[in-house]
Amino acid sequence: MNISISIEDGVPIYRQIANQIRYMVASGLLQSGEEISPVRTLALQLKVTPNTVMRAYRELESAGILRKRQGAGTYVSEVNSPIANWERNRIIEQRINDLLAEGHQLNFSSEELLAVFKRRQSAIAEAKSSKKLKTGT
Repeated sequence: MNISISIEDGVPIYRQIANQIRYMVASGLLQSGEEISPVRTLALQLKVTPNTVMRAYRELESAGILRKRQGAGTYVSEVNSPIANWERNRIIEQRINDLLAEGHQLNFSSEELLAVFKRRQSAIAEAKSSKKLKTGT
């Protein structure tokens, strides 16, 4: 589990940890039933207090993203749960909101933004396709 924190971010550290774990679960980087780092281990790795990590884990547990097994660690809840799907949607909707707000500030119309989106999507698909051709997969 690769988590990084920034003191200059302005976002509380426990929230940074929770947000990154949410993203890893929603994107599939953390799989259903996968054990996550113990509180003390992650605290040492991030150089924060165990209470900070515990607070992040508690928040994720109350949201249904993590579950504790008494004496056996903390695990990712079922990925196909409505909460995981809700989390995926929340993440992408927030990114879209940010894009739309910035597009509005730069005087882009919805049609222009959609055209840029489709151009970028095609470019990424083309890059993936040419990479597959080069590697033979």
